[in-house]
Formats: sequence, C-alpha cells, structure tokens
Amino acid sequence: MTDDKAHGQEDLGTEESPNYVPTEEQSPAEDESSPVNLEEKKENGEWTSGPGDEDKKLEAPEATTTGTGQGTEFTPPEGGWGWIVMLSAMWCNGSVFGVQNACGVLFVVLVKEFGSDNDPQLMFKTALVNSLSMGMIFFCSPVVSIFTDMFGCRKTAVVGAGIAIIGLLSSSFVKSLGPLYFTYGILFACGCSFAYQPSLVILGHYFKKRLGIVNGIVTAGSSLFTVSLPFLLSFLLEEIGLYHTLRVLCILMFVLFLAGFTYKPLLPKNSNRRKKIFNFSIFKSKSYCIWAFGIPAALFGYFVPYVHLMKHVKERLGPDVREEVLLLCLGVTSGVGRLVFGRVADYIPGVKKVYLQVISFFLIGLMSMMIPLCNNFGSLIAVCLFMGLFDGCFICIMAPIAFELVGPENVSQAIGFLLGFMSVPMTAGPPFAGFLRDQLGSYDVAFYLAGVPPIIGGIILCLIPWIHERTINKKEKALDNEAEEKMMDTVASALTPGTAENSKKEDVSVI
Repeated sequence: MTDDKAHGQEDLGTEESPNYVPTEEQSPAEDESSPVNLEEKKENGEWTSGPGDEDKKLEAPEATTTGTGQGTEFTPPEGGWGWIVMLSAMWCNGSVFGVQNACGVLFVVLVKEFGSDNDPQLMFKTALVNSLSMGMIFFCSPVVSIFTDMFGCRKTAVVGAGIAIIGLLSSSFVKSLGPLYFTYGILFACGCSFAYQPSLVILGHYFKKRLGIVNGIVTAGSSLFTVSLPFLLSFLLEEIGLYHTLRVLCILMFVLFLAGFTYKPLLPKNSNRRKKIFNFSIFKSKSYCIWAFGIPAALFGYFVPYVHLMKHVKERLGPDVREEVLLLCLGVTSGVGRLVFGRVADYIPGVKKVYLQVISFFLIGLMSMMIPLCNNFGSLIAVCLFMGLFDGCFICIMAPIAFELVGPENVSQAIGFLLGFMSVPMTAGPPFAGFLRDQLGSYDVAFYLAGVPPIIGGIILCLIPWIHERTINKKEKALDNEAEEKMMDTVASALTPGTAENSKKEDVSVI
C-alpha cells in the first residue's frame, strides 16, 4: 500500500510510518539491519514489547507475516482494531463528503447572500465555490499520497483535519464570494483531502478478504451524512444564518481530527526502499493507465446534479417544493448501493470488478439525462433513487480495484494520482453547467450534456479486464520461457562434467 523510502538499511518502520509493524523492541545486542522473524515475536495471539515491558500490549491486533526481508507476505488481521479504524474512516467519509454533497443547500443561500440580480454570471461564480472545493479534495491527492508514504496515515489525517477546521472557521467571517474561493474552496478542501485519503489507505492494513464490504461500510458514511445534513443545514441556515452554520460544521471536523489518531499502521516494509518521491512505475501497467483515464473522463458531469439540482427544482417546480428530499433519496440509496455492491465485489474475482463501475456509469449518465424530462416531483424522486444506488456502487469499489491493478505496495500513490486526475472534471463540470444556465436561461442542456461523459467513460473501462488478462498471460509466458531456459542450462551444466570425465577415462585406457 505504500512505497518504501530511500535509506541505506532495512527496518520495520516507526510507529507513525505507513509501513509500521508492531513487534518486540530490539535488544541492544540485536543488529538493526538484520531481518526479524515476526512469527517468533507472536506469543499467545498477542504482541509483546521488549524486556522490561512484558505487561504492555499494543492497541492494534497482530498482522501475520511470512518470511523476512525480500518476499515478505503481509496478511491483514481481518478485524480486531481494524473495526475501530473502519468506524473512524466512516466518519471521515461522512463529514467530508456529507458537507460537499449538501452543497446544493449552501448554493441557494450563497446566491441570496452574495449575489445580485444584475450579475449575468451569478450562477457560474457561485457554483465555482463548491466545485472548487470538491475539485481541490482530489487535486491535492498526489501530494497527499507522498505525505502518507513519508509520515504515515495517522499524522497526515490529523494535520489535514486541523487545516480543514481552520479553513471552515475562517469561511464564517468572510463577507463576499472572493475570499470564499480561498477559505472554503482551497484551504478547507485541502485539509479534507489530507484527512480523506489516509482513510482509504489504512483499510488495506487491516482487511483483504473483507475489503469490499468494509469499503462499502466506510463509504456509506457519506450517505448517512448526505441524508441528514441537508435537513440540518436548512434548519440551521434558517435559524442562525450562514456564518454560525459554518461554525457549527467545525464540530464535525473536530471529531474527524480525533478520529485520525486511530489510524495505526500495520503494513511491513520491504527491503527495497523507495528512491523517488513520485512512484511513476504504476504507469507501466496499461490497465491502470486506462482506469486512471477512464474514470476522470466519466466525471465531467458527475458533480453537476449535486450542485445545481436544488436550484433547478426551484425554477421548474416552484419555491414551495422540499428539494432536500431529493438529496435524502440520493443519500439513502447511495448508502444501500455501497453496502450491497461492496459485498458483491468481494465475490467478483480480480479486475472484473471494473464491470460494476461500467454499469454504474451507464446508468448514472442515463439518469442525468432524464432530469430535464421530469415535470413532477415524484419522477425526480425516482431518478434520484436510481442515481444514488449506482453512485454508491461506483464509489465503494474504487479502492478494491486499485489494489487489484497495482498491488498493496503501490496503492497509496495509485489512488492519489487517480484522485488528482479526477479533480479537473469535477471542478470544471458545475461552473460550466452554471455558465450554460446563465446563457440559456435553464438547466436542461446542462443536464443533458452531464449524462454524456459517464457513458463514454464506461465504454473506456470495458477494455481493462481484457488488457489486464493479456498482460498477465504475457508475463506468465515469459516466466515459463525463463524457467525452461534455466532448466536447460542446468541440464547442460550437469552433463558437461560427466562428459569430460568419460573422455579422460578413454584417454587413459588408450595409453
């Protein structure tokens, strides 16, 4: 899940590093550069510390390993302290993306608070605040992956949550849209990014067989918050106003700050240290390259409904409609989709999990195109129910697919690069939709166009299983040829000494 750092000697990592394995402390007589047999450190199912500290037990459960040095095989404990980590990661997903997904409610208030009826670019400027915030969460991800590799999941997540608190709190004091671009769109979002990505990486330290369902539960956190926050925000905005509401949301970030301390890493280090800050070796995998291109291609219209659907409903059906119900529908079925499809993904072998994302993108695109065709609230509810279900499917299997494509050692930067690529379409989509609304007077064309990219992205992703299987077959064939050549060399070397001895015996007999 992490790449190794470039140092001269081999160790098992510090407690804060992403590769730390809880083991007994080495005695002064031990050579720190020598491999440690972790199996011998395990006693009665618990990990103990060094001499003088026999009564101390570590918080995290053991993670078994086989072998030492190169070729170490890491086996996650599939539970134990991992369940606490799962709950913390679930809160992270909820607090980060619950606020982002509820931006439609904030969008309406921002238009009233800072907008002017004489501004021809009002929707574009206002939508840029929320889209910039969502985009920056993913744009920072490649840098976050480096910090995660260098300093560990725990430190990265805690510092990120602290930055998010500062950004959200400072947003409650601004008086125009301009400063919000920085305080909310950049500072708050960057903090969320540093807190969010470690929550994906740390799960692979504790789970493998159950990783699909665990990711489903974790990502369902954002669904729970998406369901509840719109109603809470509507109440708070009406009772205490925008600025005090933003200060109340800081409580969510403070709990996230505390949750980051539970991210205790277990993944052991390999003897091969990481020599470069950016691990571009993952791009040698053709299947990963296609995945890293296809996902962003599908997301140009992904965030448009979350930002503009509330405003579209008010314009189409009137101001008396409870548009928060639509976010409730999106959140509920998204949570169901994450749990159901997360479990289904555990039964689908290898990269064939990608087909679930293909189906999701096709249906998400179709639902986006159907939004302008809905002339009553009931039909919009039906569309949001289906869109949320397959939105959950798409999100919950991102991490399991990354593990399949690049392996646990490289998954941190693989996810980081992917999220970074995703930032461009997710930032550009909503403002472009707002621009179309400003120019055309309605959101119809914007929603029609928002449905095209997911369908195109789904078509691209269909190539991944085929290319991945071809790559594996080529590698297996190369290994077979190499093994055959080695066997022939061994046979040849074994026959050569015997031939020489026979020739010597013949020479002696002739003499």
